[in-house]
Amino acid sequence: MTRTVVVTGGGTGIGYAVAAAFAAEGAQVFITGRRQSVLSEAAARLGEGARTLVCDATDPDQIEALRDQLPTTVDVLVNNAGGNRDLDTPAGPQRLGAVGLSGQSGPDDLHALAASWRANMEGNLVSAVLMTAALNKQLAPGGAVVHIGSFAADRGAGSYGAAKAGLNSWNTFLARQLGARDITSNVVAPGYIADTEFFRDKGGEQFHQARVAETMNGRAGYPEDIAGTVVFLASPAARHITGQVINVNGGAVTTR
Repeated sequence: MTRTVVVTGGGTGIGYAVAAAFAAEGAQVFITGRRQSVLSEAAARLGEGARTLVCDATDPDQIEALRDQLPTTVDVLVNNAGGNRDLDTPAGPQRLGAVGLSGQSGPDDLHALAASWRANMEGNLVSAVLMTAALNKQLAPGGAVVHIGSFAADRGAGSYGAAKAGLNSWNTFLARQLGARDITSNVVAPGYIADTEFFRDKGGEQFHQARVAETMNGRAGYPEDIAGTVVFLASPAARHITGQVINVNGGAVTTR
């Protein structure tokens, strides 16, 4: 039986790799994102099993419109949309500092700080909450919800890390809610993943080597590493795995 899979932020990087892995299994894959051109290019590579739907996962109106365009049954939801919105703000991390405190004062600084934190919370946590709530009635028994987190949740990484830590906590609550319907919910937390927009402009070769040096297996991660874990969590072999955070980071951050 063909499964229906929804991947938010599915046009590039990890989201695209996840969509490609499910499409290779014969699933009908719906990829969402904010840029139609990116989605169209991704769908052309994914083949006939892929459909595109433009949607900003932080916008309730767009999510409601998306819901009405999806099949009545969704087997797998992958909440991948997100990113570090600090880097998109005019103030940026250089002005506000890694934890949002640069020593400057004044209302402008506080407004920028509030905007930065809200953007990361909305982009990385609220987006997953809204999308899951919108598709709740369409989620099929025996299905799976998988959220893409980050090892930043355990590294004290300012508003982005706090948002991903919040995602981990909320996932525990969600797993309890969905468990009664035989639906699992887990977080896959990547470490340093090369070949993605997220890490593309962060320090060049020196940054790359430093991140690789943190791992136990001496290599960067790649989108396919995350995709393989997501597909496993949505497989029959993982039916008794729920409420978990699965770290995929080469040992850069370990569990206790």
